[in-house]
Amino acid sequence: MAADRAGPPGPQAPMLVACALRIEQAALRSGGGRAATRTGPGHTVLRTGMGPRAAERAVGRALSEPGLCLAPVLATGFCAGLVPGMSPGDLVVAEETRDPRGSVTCDGTVLLAEALARAAPGRTVHTGVLTGSDHVVRGQERARLRATGAIAVDMESAATLWTATRAAAHGRNRPVAAVRVIVDAPEHELVRIGTFRGGISAFRVLRAVLPAFADWHRSLLLPRR
Repeated sequence: MAADRAGPPGPQAPMLVACALRIEQAALRSGGGRAATRTGPGHTVLRTGMGPRAAERAVGRALSEPGLCLAPVLATGFCAGLVPGMSPGDLVVAEETRDPRGSVTCDGTVLLAEALARAAPGRTVHTGVLTGSDHVVRGQERARLRATGAIAVDMESAATLWTATRAAAHGRNRPVAAVRVIVDAPEHELVRIGTFRGGISAFRVLRAVLPAFADWHRSLLLPRR
């Protein structure tokens, strides 16, 4: 079930940036965000905890607050790439997220990919389906997920966007997006030597891309043609 979209958020709507892990939160904080506080042009960084259930609970609570009831939601953090040739530090922009409950279509994918390319020059930006899992994916399961058409997998993005689209207030549709940085890929699995270096690379990329999230947020306020 894909979510429909209609109309931009109100001019005062902040953006909710959701991540799962403390290290992801630290990257976003050092890039200009602060956990659970609104900063700059108007965004809140929320650490949900690991896994889809934790993401559902945390995002649902956050969006029940009056100041965030209309907020666009962007899920971010690290992920596992599914396509051979991907490398740690590459970026994934979801065109849609999927989990067993269905799919959610993302907004502003092209603009977001362009903004990320500017924010992280030299990094490859992949666009496609981001699938959800309730556990770390390894080995043959990676190939099975790739066969469904997905290009990357993580544990929170699909749950975050599913919750966000169903928490829209006053009958309005909520813009959503997901951006993930690859820390684990077919030729660079977490169990292999070199993972530490890949993790540092992914951390630095996540720290650098907050301006691209702000560009996406601002674009939602522009009139639609």
